[in-house]
Amino acid sequence: MMETLGSPIPEDSTHAVSVSLPTWKANVGYEKGEEWVVSKLMTGYPRFFVHLSIRKLAQSIVQQHGQPGEDALLVPTLAVAKRCGDFISQTSGSATVRVIEFVHQQSKASSKAPSTDIWSDLCAVFYPKDLHEHAKAYWQHTGEGVSSRRAEFCQHQFDEGILVPKKSLGEPQIGSKGVMKGPRRYQRCSIDATPKRAHQTPSYMNFEDEYSVFVEERFGRNLDATFVQSAKLAIRKRISGSLKANVCLEDALKFTDDSGVRVKGLNPDDVYLFPCGMAAIFNTHRMLLSALGPKKSVAFGFPYVDTLKCLEKWGPGCYFYGHGSEEELDTLEKLLEDGEKIQGLFCEFPSNPLLKTPNLVRIRALADKYEFAVVVDETIGNFININVLPYADVVVSSLTKVFSGASNVMGGCAILNTQRRYYKQLKDFMAQDFEDNYWAEDAIFLERNSRDFVSRIEKMVVNAEAVCNLLQSHPKVKAIYYPKFSPTKENYDACRCTNGGYGALFSATFYTVEDAALFFDALNIAKGPSLGTNFSLCSPYTLLAHYTELDWAASYGVDTALIRVSVGLEEKGHLVEVFQCALDAMK
Repeated sequence: MMETLGSPIPEDSTHAVSVSLPTWKANVGYEKGEEWVVSKLMTGYPRFFVHLSIRKLAQSIVQQHGQPGEDALLVPTLAVAKRCGDFISQTSGSATVRVIEFVHQQSKASSKAPSTDIWSDLCAVFYPKDLHEHAKAYWQHTGEGVSSRRAEFCQHQFDEGILVPKKSLGEPQIGSKGVMKGPRRYQRCSIDATPKRAHQTPSYMNFEDEYSVFVEERFGRNLDATFVQSAKLAIRKRISGSLKANVCLEDALKFTDDSGVRVKGLNPDDVYLFPCGMAAIFNTHRMLLSALGPKKSVAFGFPYVDTLKCLEKWGPGCYFYGHGSEEELDTLEKLLEDGEKIQGLFCEFPSNPLLKTPNLVRIRALADKYEFAVVVDETIGNFININVLPYADVVVSSLTKVFSGASNVMGGCAILNTQRRYYKQLKDFMAQDFEDNYWAEDAIFLERNSRDFVSRIEKMVVNAEAVCNLLQSHPKVKAIYYPKFSPTKENYDACRCTNGGYGALFSATFYTVEDAALFFDALNIAKGPSLGTNFSLCSPYTLLAHYTELDWAASYGVDTALIRVSVGLEEKGHLVEVFQCALDAMK
């Protein structure tokens, strides 16, 4: 089950979102940038590792349009390019950042692809190579870079001389939109990615048998791209809760049952898709800063690393309550009583990697009293298990994880609560600002992957509880972090759905790093970043997320000897045997 060092996970996927780091030593080597690890990496988690297809396109563009000593970061639109350029300039103190917008050249495009158009954007943000760390920070913290599938599409256009620079801009500007004519496999489709039409229901086509519209390409199974807008609508219906049945795309669009919606009045138009979960969080933060005023925010509980970085680096900063405890809520309440104003509180439900659950009931009461928004990241809990939207103004989620499960596509979403006081202000902001930058092929894969997410989640929950029951009784396991066994279980249960479980993610800590390494090395499952995969996957989370700040992480209970496990769909008895073998390795 353990893949070769540096190979994609899944191994046969060109666009895999994880990479094999099969030993404790390999993870340390990765963090140290050691050649014996880095040289073998064929891919990586997309916000930390720039996919080879994206690198190739960036190099092609720099070779033709760059200046000596420049590199380029690729983003989908001018609005994103402006944000990226501003960030690099402001954080580096350098003004030597420029943007080129690329558009299609109609005369060449029409001769090669006389059929209908595919709409897209591509902008290259050029910066001096010595500012690489600043560009990398934008790529990682915001998730707004282009996806690998988009890059492959654009590479074809660029090589054919169809994708050409509109003009070079000394200062990025928000404005026009590029159009690209599709290569042969897209010629039958018409996709309009402009914000105005992002939520329109497409006219429906005559369907052949469901599986006959799939094709085998190097990416794997795919729908005809004609169905992109239909696929996006089906995804939004699933997220809103109005579609939980495992049905084909045709039935998904016809499905009108509202009994499962998360809050009264919610419909798919209140669900916004983003290229990844971090892009949803970043843009939600931008939305609150604009709609509610540039006040400090709150990060409550120990969050995923980039959420905290996002709140710290954009806007006036944030208050960090890393333990997520009742005592810290007391501290926050005292701060608010003394007159401090905040624009929003961000939390995870439950948190990653400690699986602690915040007291959303109390947080909601504070938000109503002191007039701030609540943003809840439900990625770990997942909306089949929990319903946090009644307590939130905005719910965000990474669809890359269990919603997809296949580990071959990125995606994210933000959901506006129609029943909250700021709904109109947030909706108005999205009407003016939201860009549908979710790339066509990525949407197609996500729709197909998510059709059976309900049944997958149910099985994963059963498997996770079985493994946790095994581990928590072992004398060399220091602690198991899982919502069902947590001191904050009551908070979780307050939002748990009637038939909901406690998720498929848990963390285990050991009394020594040596024991953790022995267990990790002997555990015969996939090992790499990400979670929520259909197959079991684990990583030494603290090493990967906080290698340069291990003592700081430990001060919040995130121990160096922590291993995070995402439990998959394998047969339960087999999984128990696999984990028992790893426990035996510590003897």
